[in-house]
Amino acid sequence: MTETAPVRDRYRPLADRMRPRVLAEFAGQRHLLAEGKALRAAIVQGHLHSMVFWGPPGTGKTTLAKLIAAHADAHFESLSAVLAGVKEIRAAIARAETERVERSRDTILFVDEVHRFNKSQQDAFLPYVEDGTIVLIGATTENPSFELNNALLSRCRVYTLKPLTDADIEAVIRRALTDAERGLGSACTIADAALAALVASSDGDARRALNLLEIAVDFARDGEIDAALVREVAAAGTRRFDKGGEYFYDQISALHKAVRGSSPDAALYWLVRMLDGGCDPLYIARRVVRMASEDIGNADPRALRIALDAWDVQERLGSPEGELTLAQAVIYMAVAAKSNAVYTAYTQARREVAAQPSHDVPLHLRNAPTRLMKELDYGADYRYAHDETDAFAAGENYFPEALRDRQYYFPGERGMERQISEKLRHLRELNARATRQRYAGPGAS
Repeated sequence: MTETAPVRDRYRPLADRMRPRVLAEFAGQRHLLAEGKALRAAIVQGHLHSMVFWGPPGTGKTTLAKLIAAHADAHFESLSAVLAGVKEIRAAIARAETERVERSRDTILFVDEVHRFNKSQQDAFLPYVEDGTIVLIGATTENPSFELNNALLSRCRVYTLKPLTDADIEAVIRRALTDAERGLGSACTIADAALAALVASSDGDARRALNLLEIAVDFARDGEIDAALVREVAAAGTRRFDKGGEYFYDQISALHKAVRGSSPDAALYWLVRMLDGGCDPLYIARRVVRMASEDIGNADPRALRIALDAWDVQERLGSPEGELTLAQAVIYMAVAAKSNAVYTAYTQARREVAAQPSHDVPLHLRNAPTRLMKELDYGADYRYAHDETDAFAAGENYFPEALRDRQYYFPGERGMERQISEKLRHLRELNARATRQRYAGPGAS
C-alpha cells in the first residue's frame, strides 16, 4: 500500500470504511444469521438463491448482499433503482452472461430500492433469474407484498431485517472508535453518557450512528465527545418515519388501535412518535376525526366535537402549539366510552343498498308540492310526528315496504348509547303495540 492510500481512505465516509468484510463483523439480524439459521448456512456453504431484503435503512441490506457474493466467490453487480434504467439493466445482464460463459462464474445482481422499478422493469429480470444468468438480491424499505410483482416475489425468498438493538449499535460505535485500520483508531474518547445518547439518536440505524459519530469527532474538543455535543449534532435528525410507506401505516395503525383499546398512554406515545418523525399533524387530525366516529360514535358524541376542535386549532395555530390539542383529543378518545355500532350500521346499510334493487320511496313519505302529485296520493296518510303523543307516530313505517322493520343500528350498553338503546327499545315496543292494535281492531291492547 502506498503512503497516500490511507490519506485517500480517510475521505471515504466512516460508515463505508467500517462496512463489515466477514460475517463475524456483521451486527444484528441474529434471527437470520445465528448459528443454525437457514440463511447463515446458505451463505457459509455458498448456496445461492434469489432473495429480497426488506427492512429499514442502516440494517445491513447492501452489506449482507456483498458478503453473500464474497462467500460464494460470485461476481457482484449493483444497481440503484433510483438511478438505473433499461440501458443499465441490459449492461448488467450482459456482464453476467459474460461471467457465466467465459469464467463459469455466478453473478449476484444487487438492486437497491428495488420497489422503485415499475412492473415492466421488474418483469425484465424474470427470464434471467429463471435461466440462472443472475441471482437477484433486491433491497427495499417498503413492504414487498405491496410494491413487488407477484411473479418476481414467487421467485425470491423474502428476508425481513430488523432495526439494530442498542447493544448492536454500541458494538458498531466501539469498533469504529478502536479500529486503527479503517476506523478512528482511538483518536477520540467518548463518555458513557455521550455513548448512550449516540445510541439513542441512531434509532437502530448503524449508518446513522457512524455518520453522527464522524460529525461529533470533527467538533470534539481535546478528543473528547460528551453528551452535549452528541445532542447538538443529532438535533436535526428525526426518527424513522416514511410518509406513505410501511412505517407510516404501521404507526397510524398502532395509534388507532391504542385509542380503540382505551390505552391513553400508548396512544400518546404513537402520536408523539409520528410527530417526531415528521408526520403532517393535519393528517393525524383527520384520522382522529375518523376514530371519533368509528370507535366511539354515540357512546360519547362529544368525542367528534373535540376531534374537530383539535383539527381547527391545529389549522389556526400550526406547530408546535396546535399539537397539544391533538394530544388532548387523542387522550380523550382513548378514555371515552367505546362503540362501533354506528360504523357497523353504516357498513351494513351500504352493503345492503349495493346488493338490493332501488326500492321506491313509499307514497306516504313522498313530497307533494303539486296538485298532480297529491292526486297520485303522494304524501297521503303521512302522520306528522309532532302531532302525535310524545312526538312519535307509533306504528309508522319509514322504510321501503320490502324492508319494513329492518334494523342496522344496534347501540351498545356503554356511555350514552345505553340511554339510546333504552329509548329505542321503548319506541320499538310502541311500534309493536300499534301494529297489534291495527290488526286486532278496536279495543285491542
